[in-house]
Amino acid sequence: MEKRHTIAGIDEAGRGPLAGPVVAAAVILRESIDGLNDSKKLSEKRRIALAHEIRETALFGVGIAEPEEIDRINILQATMTAMRRAAVNLGEVPAEFLIDGNRTPDHLPAPARFIIGGDALEPGISAASIVAKTVRDDLMIRAAERWPAYGFEGHKGYGARTHLDAIATHGPCPIHRMSFSPMRQPAFV
Repeated sequence: MEKRHTIAGIDEAGRGPLAGPVVAAAVILRESIDGLNDSKKLSEKRRIALAHEIRETALFGVGIAEPEEIDRINILQATMTAMRRAAVNLGEVPAEFLIDGNRTPDHLPAPARFIIGGDALEPGISAASIVAKTVRDDLMIRAAERWPAYGFEGHKGYGARTHLDAIATHGPCPIHRMSFSPMRQPAFV
């Protein structure tokens, strides 16, 4: 049996927003890609271009935990679940998973270790960060078409003033995380 030498990076996007899913990606880079970095440190244009290059040249899997799941099991457990799903959806079992953050999900198909700040240090994690962020942004842009009053295309579900004002005016919509403030207000529960 051939020994595996591949490493897969895993990262997530969307732990902090008030609306939408948490999205994780797992990426095995097949070749070097210039300019990889933590997705938050890249312009939207650069992030989209890199995501396209990653999708063309790397193996990747995506895992999603929806708002109802976040509310039911909490954001940390939902993040770990999305990461597990991304690992399974990768389609190949690497020798090791490198996870951005300070913990690893249970029940991954290969050994894993976490790297604090890994999205800026490890190319595979950077690539996963970029894929997760662009997938989540696309989902929120589509959500804006369905619920235009909230402006999801601009703030992507984060707690921007315009988003908070929309929640105060219209109440939460089906993709709001009801376990997050301000949806826990008595008027909404």
